[in-house]
Parts: sequence; C-alpha cells; structure tokens
Amino acid sequence: MDFTAVLAQIKPKLGCIADNLVLIENQIIKAREAGADLIVFPELALSGYFLKDLVPEVALRIDSPEIQKLIEFSRDISIAIGFVEETDDFHFFNSALYLEDGEIRHLHRKVYLPTYGLFDEQRYLAHGTSFRAFDTKFGRFGMLICEDMWHLSASYILAMDGATTLLCLSSSPSRGIEGDSPGSASSWQKLTSTTALFLNSRVLYCNRVGFEDGVNFWGGSEYIAPSGESIVRGTLFEEDFITAWVDEGSLRRERIFSPMMRDENLFVTMQELGRIAGERGR
Repeated sequence: MDFTAVLAQIKPKLGCIADNLVLIENQIIKAREAGADLIVFPELALSGYFLKDLVPEVALRIDSPEIQKLIEFSRDISIAIGFVEETDDFHFFNSALYLEDGEIRHLHRKVYLPTYGLFDEQRYLAHGTSFRAFDTKFGRFGMLICEDMWHLSASYILAMDGATTLLCLSSSPSRGIEGDSPGSASSWQKLTSTTALFLNSRVLYCNRVGFEDGVNFWGGSEYIAPSGESIVRGTLFEEDFITAWVDEGSLRRERIFSPMMRDENLFVTMQELGRIAGERGR
C-alpha cells in the first residue's frame, strides 16, 4: 500500500537519554500532525553514537519506561528507532526497534560492528546474529543498522525473506572529501542506490547530524525508489525533517520492468555457499 514516511534527521546529545527522548517525542508529534504513517530515526537516536564506556549507563531494557512510552506513541504512527539494548544476561547491543499499533513488531540487533578507522564498536557491544524480514501494515520490511548495509549478504537475505522495503538507521560520520560533500556521503549514495536497483526494493535511509568528540555526522537522509533513483534527500550537516511519499505503483512497475527478484535462484545460492563453506572447512 501507499504510505508517507518521515526521516527524522536529528542531532542527539551524547549520553542524554532524557533530552533525546523529548527531542524524539517532538519529532513524532510533528510527523503525526503532518499526517505521516511512519517515522524513521537514526542509529542510536536515544543515546548518541560514540558512547564507549557510557554504554552500560545509557542501555535500556525492552520493558524500560522509555521504550514503553515510545510503544504507546506507535498507536498513532509507526516508529523505527535505534538505541542501546540491555538483555537479562547483561549483554549490550546496538539495536533498532520497529513499533506499530502499540506493540513491538521487530527487534534487530546490529550484526556487523565496525572496528576500522575511527570505529570501535566491538569493544563495547555484542554482535547480533540474524537478519529477518517482518510484516507491517505497509508491506514486508527489513531493518539494517549502518554497517550492516555494507555487507551485501545482509540486504540480500532480507530481500529473499520477502522484504520490499529496507530501513537503514545510520550514524555515519564525515570521512574524506568529494567535491563539496564528504566522501562518505558519496559512498552511501552509491550503496543505497545500487542496493535498491539490484534488489528491486525501496530504501529508506536515515542518518544523523551534529558533532561528537570532534567528529561530524553528515546527514543526507533519503528515500530511494526500486529503480535506484533518489526521490528525496535531506540537507547535509543540518537537522532536517524529510517527508517521502512511498507509492506501491513504483514498486510494481520496477518489478515488472526489471524482475531481478522473480528470477533470483535462492537454491543455487545456498548450494554454492554450502560448497564454498565445505571447501574452506577442509
């Protein structure tokens, strides 16, 4: 079905759950009043990104008052949001929730935790272990958290599990320069466009802005159609409220014109990956 999505390109405060929750609630109210059906927030929107030793201090359990408050908000608008999750066995995950109709529809834990360049997530966080598509009132979705999307198998698994819309929650800092924009912005735009094109899928990419520890996040959140075309894109380096009209017709047309998913042979893929795994095992 057709729906309106808002990409909330916000500037969270590092380690300030209470302040960030107020910011998030205001964005939800604004989106709801604008008639949006879905609002997507960045990776770790509730806590900020470069947490390091703050991870246990800002971690939230699923039954925490903060999460329960967001669940209540989802009775009127669907919500995708990132946070630090604490489990009963005191593991901490970079997680994302999809909330709808007053309940948790899906929880994704970031699988690929970067440790190169200025990233050091594996020191403080545990790995997720799965990619699963899930049903929403707008069709079948898949969720990725930032680095997850740079691993081709992640988006492929979600597409083969029936996802026609991919939500990517990101905290991508500026790295390098290409013309008037960061090199990381150009790289992400190529990635999201290529992913949408080859999987005949829609991509809703939400990135944050602001500074943490002298590092700048570039924003540029966008909606990419199944053709690979960027339909709407947020500003660079500034907070933004991006509204995207996501229509079912464009998905149908692209899957008729370029039926990549119809012709994809999952069983050949599984067979050959099994062979490769077996050969490497020897």
